[in-house]
Amino acid sequence: MTTEYRSDTPATVTFPEVLEPHPENSFAALFAHSLLQTRRLLLRWARDPYTMLQAIVYPSLMLLMFWAVLGISITKATGVNSVFGTVPMITLVGAMFGSIAGGLSLKKEWADGLLSRFWVLPVHRASGLLSRLMAESVRIMLTTVLIIAVGFAIGFRFDQGILAGVALMLLPLLFGVSFATMVTALAVNAAKAPLVELLSLLCTLLLFFNSGFVPTGAYPTWLQPFVENQPMSCAIDAMKGLSMGGPVAEPLLKTIAWSLAGLLIFTYPAVRGYRRAAGNPA
Repeated sequence: MTTEYRSDTPATVTFPEVLEPHPENSFAALFAHSLLQTRRLLLRWARDPYTMLQAIVYPSLMLLMFWAVLGISITKATGVNSVFGTVPMITLVGAMFGSIAGGLSLKKEWADGLLSRFWVLPVHRASGLLSRLMAESVRIMLTTVLIIAVGFAIGFRFDQGILAGVALMLLPLLFGVSFATMVTALAVNAAKAPLVELLSLLCTLLLFFNSGFVPTGAYPTWLQPFVENQPMSCAIDAMKGLSMGGPVAEPLLKTIAWSLAGLLIFTYPAVRGYRRAAGNPA
């Protein structure tokens, strides 16, 4: 004997409605999505040996090489400890070379179609670009802290106090974010351009003609105006004043002016180029 079960109403399954916590184009979504993508970029860079070497290890080794090969001789010749110029210079170099590595990573994501895949996801459209600048900021600060720690081992000090030291550490961040904006603009607007060669040449030129390498007065007279007023020298002179003492206001204002100029010039090309790159795989 069997018992038959009958129901006059069909069985239904009700799924819970999934609601987006924030509208896709809201500021809250921009913040949340940018943090998520910043974490993704930092993890990606941390797992890339080339990026870690160029952004973290290479600047610290460069500092030690400059100090061992030239620093001691320059200190004896000038009577001023060269580490107060070399440490600021290498923090800026670390910011620049790390940004170049980040630019290469961006070009690879473009070529692989990753930017396009992110572009069609339900995330804030500005979060992709903003997250890169946030990740660059984290990297620059980590690199700066590491370089200054190495600098302390060879004689660098904050002789002007803690507040001046904090201001000193923020200058590479300002300089580096401006430079990273330029790198991003170049990376997304020129898929086939030799980014490494062009920017490495620029960085090398600035590296060997600045006031951190040797004092400005050691350069030929006709070259001194360029050396004194180029972006790296302005930041280095401001950082020298904040560490060992000396003029701060003028080089600091020049550094801010250079950095703001870079942001104003390259932000729109970076935004426009990123939108085009995300919509058109290389």
